[in-house]
Amino acid sequence: MNSSKLLLCVFSVLLLVFSCVNIPDAAYQQEISDWQTSRIERLKSKNGWLNLAGLFWLKDGENSFGSDSSNSIIFPSGSEGFLGSIIKSGDSLRLICNTNANITIDGLSVNEALLNADDTGKPNLMISGSYAWLIIKRDGRYGIRLRDYNHPRIAKLDSIPCYKTSEEWRIEAEFVPYESIRKMEIATVIGGTEISNCPGELVFRKGLKKYTLLPFAEGDAFFIIFADKTNGIETYGNGRFLYTSKPDPSNKVSIDFNKAYNPPCAFSPFATCPMPPKENILDLEVFAGEKEVHFK
Repeated sequence: MNSSKLLLCVFSVLLLVFSCVNIPDAAYQQEISDWQTSRIERLKSKNGWLNLAGLFWLKDGENSFGSDSSNSIIFPSGSEGFLGSIIKSGDSLRLICNTNANITIDGLSVNEALLNADDTGKPNLMISGSYAWLIIKRDGRYGIRLRDYNHPRIAKLDSIPCYKTSEEWRIEAEFVPYESIRKMEIATVIGGTEISNCPGELVFRKGLKKYTLLPFAEGDAFFIIFADKTNGIETYGNGRFLYTSKPDPSNKVSIDFNKAYNPPCAFSPFATCPMPPKENILDLEVFAGEKEVHFK
């Protein structure tokens, strides 16, 4: 074979190889880049996961709190020594502020107030200095979720490692609805459970194999908690989260694994994340979306 024919052969092979590579177009690449940027912004925001500074479960009766070691709930040393008490009686929660404590509730200075937990949809936000907290309810238990708006972890995270964006991982799935909503009990990292509404199954193909994911209905979207064979190697060990749109008129759903993201527990030990149900543990390596974050 002469040199010109050899070059032509090599060129043809390279052309074939590159034609098979899924290179995302500029608009889609920018969409994923913008999504990644907004993820960092949300994590660093006041309602983000980087500023969590504590999770304290309440007992029945009086729960005194502040940084002094004599309190039943000990806040970080940067807070006031004696902030007050939360009196728990069944589902009733009353805040009593210490006389000299500088606490606001939903922006107002008060001495005493009944508190709403997050299960009401309108939890009361209490603030003292750089610390803010509210009451959460998980698996029948009430707890204080504490934030430090000056938490050093905020400055430590500049980016989240991600796989290279690829059209290969934007996959069309078929939604197969159930006859009625299926209520699923999902385990959480704190040892409890949550109940989620599953409307059906998402069935998709990757290579020659067929896979199924169970989505949960959340407003106008589907929420997916999944695990795959990259967990504990390149991605977070307890799986990842993903949102999709609801099915179109032909029951098709686009699953974009490039937007698979780490659960809050990957960023803080004080989160209460749900775990992937066994039905959503994929026998597949999903080389897309966020990788595990390692804080120094």
